[in-house]
Amino acid sequence: MKSFPRPSVAVVFGAGGGIGSALLEALCATLCFEHTIGFSRGSSPPIDLLDEASLERAASFVATHCEVRLVIDATGFLHDDHQPPEKSWRQLDAGRLARAFALNAIGPALIMKHVLPLLPRSGKAVFVTLSARVGSIGDNRLGGWYAYRASKAALNQLVRTAAVELARRAPEALCIALHPGTVATPLSAPFAATGFEVHTPAEAAGHLLAVVDGLTAEATGGFFDWRGKPVPW
Repeated sequence: MKSFPRPSVAVVFGAGGGIGSALLEALCATLCFEHTIGFSRGSSPPIDLLDEASLERAASFVATHCEVRLVIDATGFLHDDHQPPEKSWRQLDAGRLARAFALNAIGPALIMKHVLPLLPRSGKAVFVTLSARVGSIGDNRLGGWYAYRASKAALNQLVRTAAVELARRAPEALCIALHPGTVATPLSAPFAATGFEVHTPAEAAGHLLAVVDGLTAEATGGFFDWRGKPVPW
């Protein structure tokens, strides 16, 4: 992570998850940041995407450290025992749709609300959220997964919109969405199809951080995969 000014702080929201914990570990190992902070339900302070006050407290905690140069939102919801991905419009349910949007779009938007103002006005600074290729409207040829696809598409639009505003305040800062690929985590394990390249969380973290390190301000508002290649909207 040699492209970031020092001293600075790196932050991971969702540090209790498979990719989030790997990102936190990889950032600590780089020794490129003065402080590396991870937030999860079990951190201190804890966060809850459905509780904006907890996100505001986390941002206030970060603000007590030196300059915040990298914030990664590694949160995300695809399924649990009560809510599998939809295979047909016959399975659409208002409550489940609302829950997916709350966790995949509204929660990350509120993280942006509270952390983007912390990014310095000059020098490289990056806000990253983990999106998904299935959130691409242009790339959707299989259908299904209505709530996940739509909520990630909404997240992409929120990132793009925030990037426009951020550029006015901090021209060298980036606000981007990244697709981590298929990663061996509980989120994706039930749906990992044969023939797909599956990465370990540590491998995925290395790929994502390499992309972040190589991006310049012109990339702000973009949606990229783990190789650094643009993903269609």
